[in-house]
Amino acid sequence: MKILMVLTSHDQLGNTGKKTGFWLEEFAAPYYVFKDAGVDVSVASPKGGQPPLDPKSDEPDFQTEAGERFKKDPASQHVLANSRRLSEMSEKDFDAIFYPGGHGPLWDLTNDKDSIGLIERTYAAGKPVAMVCHAPGALRFVKGPDGQPLVKGKKVTGFTNTEEEAVQLTKIVPYLVEDVLKENGGIFSKAADWQPYVLVDGHLVTGQNPASSTAGAKKLLEVLRS
Repeated sequence: MKILMVLTSHDQLGNTGKKTGFWLEEFAAPYYVFKDAGVDVSVASPKGGQPPLDPKSDEPDFQTEAGERFKKDPASQHVLANSRRLSEMSEKDFDAIFYPGGHGPLWDLTNDKDSIGLIERTYAAGKPVAMVCHAPGALRFVKGPDGQPLVKGKKVTGFTNTEEEAVQLTKIVPYLVEDVLKENGGIFSKAADWQPYVLVDGHLVTGQNPASSTAGAKKLLEVLRS
């Protein structure tokens, strides 16, 4: 079984002068769910090479078992540091794709033609597409085989407006994930802020927040095995 994890290459948090990128837990937790299940994991990003880590996700308050495991794992660090270029990826080479979040994807993956095309082709091929936290924002311009927004009429979740308000970034981000999923016709639902919450609709899997990373990865494996 082969899964492609797609990460952001964007490291600037709007005009704040602060850094952003991918969220450590949202990469590390699914990565080890997959690896421990014997999955062949590949990593890609728009620019290739080392994707930027959101420094906030590496602060003491946000440390997790998976994050600590990753920091002690040179082999996995090497895989991450040498991510492949997204433009070179084909849905034919993988059984599923998984998008970790962090704020970075809001700026690059949302508008990236290679990302949009990969998602559309993967979904049209009947292969699972999974995303967690801010990553469902990358579905903003993705169309289904019928030409309608992919999320239209589907049960979806993602980082909520109240969670974005809690981290005080509603005026900084280019859009709110919850809003665009609803605007595109998604049937949006959520759990309480910061609680794990994952939805599966056909072969689309979405998770609400960092706490949903492990559950989202496990649900993706369930979909693959069903």
